[in-house]
Amino acid sequence: MTDAAITKKRPRPARRWVRYGFLLWAVISMLWLANSMRTRGVDDALLRSDSTVSVVDEATRLEFLPVVSNSGTALIFICGSGVSAQAYAPLLRPIAEAGYAVLIVKLPYRFAPLESHQHAAVDRARSVIAAYPKISHWVISGHSLGGALACRVVQSYPQAFSAMVLVGTTHPKRDDLSSLPLPVTKVYASNDGVAPPNRTLSNKGLLPKDTLWLEIKGGNHSQFGHYGHQLFDGKATISREAQQAATRSALLQALGKATK
Repeated sequence: MTDAAITKKRPRPARRWVRYGFLLWAVISMLWLANSMRTRGVDDALLRSDSTVSVVDEATRLEFLPVVSNSGTALIFICGSGVSAQAYAPLLRPIAEAGYAVLIVKLPYRFAPLESHQHAAVDRARSVIAAYPKISHWVISGHSLGGALACRVVQSYPQAFSAMVLVGTTHPKRDDLSSLPLPVTKVYASNDGVAPPNRTLSNKGLLPKDTLWLEIKGGNHSQFGHYGHQLFDGKATISREAQQAATRSALLQALGKATK
């Protein structure tokens, strides 16, 4: 092979720099995304057991179990993509303090990037019911992708649940759940840039006609949990605590009705 042919096969410097630039951009984007989804502002005390709540942190779920339960009703909550279970502790531990067991389902690899991972998350949610046979009433909920997975769980196993609360999600998008035989609540935020209100409401016909719709004015997507500002999200004009208090109220209302 001639020197001219060897030279011809070598990548041009400009192309090499484009490749390097793309790889650098990909690495920076992944690091930025990981940092933005990092749990923030969660008091360590919320993740420790005390006289009222027992905390169990397992590989597939985070549990807040009331020491004294006032009902046979419990909440299954599925994490949003990339969000740790611990980021929902400020929102959900007070529900356990009110006497309801709270089981937070973790997503495989935190993001559940593949369809197989999402199937595994659905299986994890269903396995919770088998693990607690003494619970007679279940409410299922989820944030963002977790809401989509909650829809899948209910669609495949509707008889197991007394209510469903969807939080910050445009789902269901394709599956018709309008005939579900259980109460549904849809919580959405006016400034949510990830699950915008117009897209959320456009799927209204896929849920039961008596679905309770709760708009949190001034809230955004990221403030449903305790983590950074998510890519494409809008700017919240209310506090994280106020947004989560409204969300928690909707969850407690569903749990209270399920108990009766």
